[in-house]
Amino acid sequence: MSWYRNTVWFVKGLREYTRGGYETASKHFNPADVEVDVAGRSFLVTGANSGIGKATAKEIARRGGTVHLVCRNKERAEVAKEEIVTETGNQSIFLHIVDISNPKEIWKFAEKFRSEHKLNVLINNAGCMVNNRELTEDGLEKNFATNTLGTYIMTTALLPLLEKEVDARVITVSSGGMLVQKLNISDLQSESGPFDGTMVYAQNKRQQVVLTEQWAKAHRNIHFSVMHPGWADTPAVRSAMPDFYERMKNSLRTDAQGADTVLWLAVSTEATKLPSGLFFQDRQPVPTHLPLAWTHSSQEDEEKLMEVLEEFSQKFKSVSRG
Repeated sequence: MSWYRNTVWFVKGLREYTRGGYETASKHFNPADVEVDVAGRSFLVTGANSGIGKATAKEIARRGGTVHLVCRNKERAEVAKEEIVTETGNQSIFLHIVDISNPKEIWKFAEKFRSEHKLNVLINNAGCMVNNRELTEDGLEKNFATNTLGTYIMTTALLPLLEKEVDARVITVSSGGMLVQKLNISDLQSESGPFDGTMVYAQNKRQQVVLTEQWAKAHRNIHFSVMHPGWADTPAVRSAMPDFYERMKNSLRTDAQGADTVLWLAVSTEATKLPSGLFFQDRQPVPTHLPLAWTHSSQEDEEKLMEVLEEFSQKFKSVSRG
């Protein structure tokens, strides 16, 4: 019976991830929530040259915010920056070239950024789904390096800046795919068994949920949230999941619809009236586990994840300093 309930709940959830699901949910949105002026506030968006990251950055720019675009590809990033400036008229758009799968690069960037800028809102959007096991130059499995370790280092490295600000926020773009994964700290780099990029990605997204919950407990004056954008028509989906894209392309959300909840979490006053550490979909907190699911993890495992990532982090921090 529990299997049947979970299946019904999950299939219902899948429908909610489509464009139709967004259109239904948006009937209950209050447009005034995001009709705000954020001039004087500083936002950093990773993976900002396309898809949800670019859509988020553009909407923040329209509202007067200072936006730092953190991107890996310089040419695409420059095109994105020019587009955002042209469409919004906001000149306070800054570009930083950083590979989020390279922990040494993240540390170098963050230490320089801390000395030159202020930061009110960090949006961890950069991610990847590599379908064959691939190692970075540091010997890290690429999905883990980007989605989990990269997110961890970027956030912890910038916490000192965020701690200085009133109404500081950290938003991480996750995925509903994490609902099928239980935290697994025994094989963080997918070294054992057959490699399934989709499941590795889903595991990384579960890890991001755990990170958010743990950060929320440890840093009470920063509002942390993690969200699922639904299924959006982005370059990443087209390249990483071509079969899925072909099946679903007529039902996918636009990148702006996928970015809507990110924007709401980043700029609205309503978002921070809710507790820190929650998982959101379409401007509402939603469960992080299916009903009667097997995906709950122990406090010990969650704390162990933080310890292991901190060990990785510090190792690459010392290397980045030469």
